[in-house]
Amino acid sequence: METLQLNLSTRYSYADYLTWFDEKRRELVNGFVKLFAAPVRKHQEISINLATDVKIFLKNKPCRIYHAPFDVRFPANGETEDSDIYTVVQPDISIICDKKKLDKRGCIGAPDMIIEILSKSSVAHDTKVKFELYEKHGVREYWIVRPDEETVTVFVLNDNMQKYEYISTYSNDTKIPVNIFNSELIIDLKNIFTEED
Repeated sequence: METLQLNLSTRYSYADYLTWFDEKRRELVNGFVKLFAAPVRKHQEISINLATDVKIFLKNKPCRIYHAPFDVRFPANGETEDSDIYTVVQPDISIICDKKKLDKRGCIGAPDMIIEILSKSSVAHDTKVKFELYEKHGVREYWIVRPDEETVTVFVLNDNMQKYEYISTYSNDTKIPVNIFNSELIIDLKNIFTEED
């Protein structure tokens, strides 16, 4: 198979993205490619632990949870054509409650909640670029998980200003209420950062 060579200074659309048939993880932000290394084991364990707790809660409820790789497309002005979409990301965990946003390729529009688990290569991307992107497109709740510190920082979109409000940074054995579910779901961190032997 021929190795795909992309120009990182070229602007690509989602239509271009769909033609890249290889195993590399990529995102597009305003048309520009961001490459990612495979996540480490601790990252994956945290992701599975979080997703499991949410999935159990969502049984018989309308919301759906997905984990990476799962494409979330952010149209700039409501476009739906692949050639007109320039931002597609693969959040670690996405929760979508509006089924009209789901199609066979993923989600088009803002999920209700996104969780990103930081890795050394993604800190700036997740805490600045994606923070601003998720805020702009209306992701109601955004969690940033720091595996090395074993903390979770929670932001919730302010309905009036459409800006993220910092809620808290949770650590140790604390419990986190999930705001989009009116705190009916509580995530116990002692179960999230536990590593299997």
